[in-house]
Amino acid sequence: MKTGYVELGRAQQERWQTAYEQNPSLHGAEPSAAARWTAELFGAAGIDDVLELGAGQGRDALYLARQGFSVHATDFSEAALHQLRLDAQRDGLDDRVTAALHDVRDPLPPADATVGAVYANVLLNMAFSRAELRSLVNEIRRVLRPGGLFVYTVWSTEDRGYGKCSAIGDGLYAKDGFVGRFFDLDLVHELADRWELRGADGYTEDPHALWRVTQAKPHPVS
Repeated sequence: MKTGYVELGRAQQERWQTAYEQNPSLHGAEPSAAARWTAELFGAAGIDDVLELGAGQGRDALYLARQGFSVHATDFSEAALHQLRLDAQRDGLDDRVTAALHDVRDPLPPADATVGAVYANVLLNMAFSRAELRSLVNEIRRVLRPGGLFVYTVWSTEDRGYGKCSAIGDGLYAKDGFVGRFFDLDLVHELADRWELRGADGYTEDPHALWRVTQAKPHPVS
């Protein structure tokens, strides 16, 4: 790889910041298919608090709040979070949604075992090394309460864009200044180590083929 991961992460943060500044509705206002599915799962599990990582401008965070969840949304773009806060205030959801600037390469802010559920839509397939991915998943397990759920979605190696972008090393690909990774099942299972893997389901949300992965933090053995 031509640049170190620190430099790569900084460059991607600037790239996303610019994209969000230029388009106040970059991903649209409608929630993702993952958010709709996840809201049903979390509701059925009796969860009421959600930590969303990589929330962007908040389309999923706002949807989850409308479904009655208390949502703490994080992203590494202040421009994205500014739009999220404006939309939450406009919709009268600022009592259910909080937003904080945070780079998930750093330790997560919550204390140990204090979060009911963590949600991350197309975050883990961004410009992370495999070591950074393992560290992030370990942090998520740390902050979840026993039995807490982690749902994430990532691009699949079945995606039609796989192999058509510029490879930059360590399984990462670049296109139009953005860098990401496509997941196969081996990587999904690697990141599920020390978890209860509840499901790894393939689905399509145009134009991408994705994995939707559900993991639970095990209860301690008595």
